[in-house]
Amino acid sequence: MERSLAVGNMTRVQEFVLLGLSTRLGIRDVLFAVFLTLYLLTLLENTLIVLLVCRHSELHKPMYFFLGNLSCLEMCYMSVTTPSLLAGLRTGPCRVPFTACMTQLFLFISLICTECSLLASMAYDRYVAVCRPLHYPLLMRPQVCLGLAVASWLGGLLVSVVKTACIASLSYCGPNVLNHFFCDVSPLLNLSCTHVALTELVDFISAIVILWGSLLVAIASYMAIGRAVLRMPSAAARRKAFSTCTSHLVVVGIFYSATLFIYARPSRIEAMDLNKVLSVIYTVATPMCNPVIYCLRNREVQAAFRRTLHWSCG
Repeated sequence: MERSLAVGNMTRVQEFVLLGLSTRLGIRDVLFAVFLTLYLLTLLENTLIVLLVCRHSELHKPMYFFLGNLSCLEMCYMSVTTPSLLAGLRTGPCRVPFTACMTQLFLFISLICTECSLLASMAYDRYVAVCRPLHYPLLMRPQVCLGLAVASWLGGLLVSVVKTACIASLSYCGPNVLNHFFCDVSPLLNLSCTHVALTELVDFISAIVILWGSLLVAIASYMAIGRAVLRMPSAAARRKAFSTCTSHLVVVGIFYSATLFIYARPSRIEAMDLNKVLSVIYTVATPMCNPVIYCLRNREVQAAFRRTLHWSCG
């Protein structure tokens, strides 16, 4: 199970073995069919959202601009982790070259950090819409929205470069077995045969800045929204204002409850089975549910979808 390259008196791992989500043969076939279906469904849902946002002028609004970005991100997100998940379920433990593992780690960290920033930007958009409606066209003009989106993507790349460089520079002398379905931070730190205190510190600080920072922005935005809603004179106005924020609040709750538990901790995680289950939540379940949560009750998206179907049938 181990392949390595001699370096002085030490050995350096050239590849890792991913155990996958489950090692039980009878369950693997069922899980493979389930996760393949979820993957294809997620790609279809998010592709549809991107097409609707691009095609219909009435959806050219900040909220839908960020939603389109989020859909693009989640298609990339699932495409980074799900293939290795499916490969492990199909063939059992699979070998991943060191370079490929670090590439997957780089893309994964970049995308998860970008998602945190996008969710914070969407919370700020809802805050401006509810609390400062008269200034909304100015504060959320296209240049501002584009700047927030670009900053989210570039910020994710920058954080990923630093974290991946730190993890890739560690020595891995064996064993080379990762109890996970993709190359993640904690399983790799657990395998390192060198002192990882500095890398753990970098990982923890980046988690504090990105995860907690974006979460605090979202919490502050929704606290301000809550105060503004409570001051509204009519119940109908309160319901309308609250309905514009409910979907995003649900997504934020699901996403952060899993990611904060795994990543915003100063030490390596030993409970890898729990780690894998929580990872499924934000790498598979959340990207699949987000389009439904955001768009199922959204009348503008429903109307755009009906017109698209009408044009296709016509």
